[in-house]
Amino acid sequence: MTLSNRLDGHSSGVFSRLAEKRRLLQARGVDVIDLSIGTPDLPPAEHVVEALREATLDPINYRYAITDRPELREAAARWYQRRFSVALNPDTQITSLLGSQDGLAHLHMAVIDPGDVVLVPDPGYPIFAMGPRLAGAQLYPMPQSRENDYIIDLKAIPEAIARRARLMVVSYPNNPVAVVAPESFYRDLVEFAHRYDVAVLYDNAYCELAFDGRVIGSFLSTPGAMDVGVEFNSLSKTYNLSGCRVGFALGNEQLISKLVAVKSHIDYGIFPALQIAAEEALNGPQDSVAVTRDTYQRRRDAFVGGLNALGWKVDLPQATMFAWVRLPEGYADAEQFAFDLMDKTGVIVVPGDSFGACGAGYVRIALVQDEAKLNEAVERIARSGLIAGDGLIASGGLSGRAGA
Repeated sequence: MTLSNRLDGHSSGVFSRLAEKRRLLQARGVDVIDLSIGTPDLPPAEHVVEALREATLDPINYRYAITDRPELREAAARWYQRRFSVALNPDTQITSLLGSQDGLAHLHMAVIDPGDVVLVPDPGYPIFAMGPRLAGAQLYPMPQSRENDYIIDLKAIPEAIARRARLMVVSYPNNPVAVVAPESFYRDLVEFAHRYDVAVLYDNAYCELAFDGRVIGSFLSTPGAMDVGVEFNSLSKTYNLSGCRVGFALGNEQLISKLVAVKSHIDYGIFPALQIAAEEALNGPQDSVAVTRDTYQRRRDAFVGGLNALGWKVDLPQATMFAWVRLPEGYADAEQFAFDLMDKTGVIVVPGDSFGACGAGYVRIALVQDEAKLNEAVERIARSGLIAGDGLIASGGLSGRAGA
């Protein structure tokens, strides 16, 4: 049979190989430390869990949702007003999502025609490229390089490309490079979008996971932003509800309307009990948000500090639950390093080029284990000999339980 080529070049091959390697290590009795997938390991707040528990006991919540509960959109609007001083009409400028990835994929279907140009960050979270690719777009990568502090250089986009572009995807705090953007970037982004008539899809999923006193704003708070784009946000990282799949698209009424129209043909909305739990998360006490942020900052300090002490020079992440780490001396191939690391330590990380060509020479490490486990990961790396103070690769191995 003949199949679509839409997925060509965007396979999950490396993730499958990592998973298979993990299975083989565990079969040998190795206690792996998985730092590959950004799945929060912290629990949601008790009052949110209780709201979900009670809502699941009500039989009426097992009907099709069809549309959002008005209370959910109103809760999101109040949260944006309280957090960012952004005023939104809950009826026309907000729609719920089955996680922000849902909207980042499906909105392209409402905006993009086959052959249209979409500007995407490189490296970038995979859905940033997969969404437009599934819609038949031509992708133009916007490099996020260390030389430019990992901030997209909008002036480097050729004018001919900018004039052809229909849409651009941007995200700070950024996964995978773990940096925040300066306020001036938001102004430049809105100006660029207005000048070239480009719609902006802005992912702000990590707005609450910024460190060292940084306070992250909203793209929508920038003058003129509401005219050119939408912002995506999620309860996954902020409230540790990743498995519940609750997110939002907010902003430009025309884009929101188109997204709602597309989704009306695809799903029947969020399980009402989850909507009620999301309302409780947004409206209720916010103490857990600070606890989550502080926990990731402590993990960052312990893990990155430990790697630097070994001689593996790592930039301190400014935000998110990730570290974006250049390969140690002696390695040029990120995938080879990731598999060597698994073999010798049982620690699993993701090769950077799986996030785009500009990720070559890096690995992404997710801080989704507690401090004790992260310290153990550092100790295993130290014993492996992969990282030496002088940068030379030494021999080492792993047999049986990695902590032994």
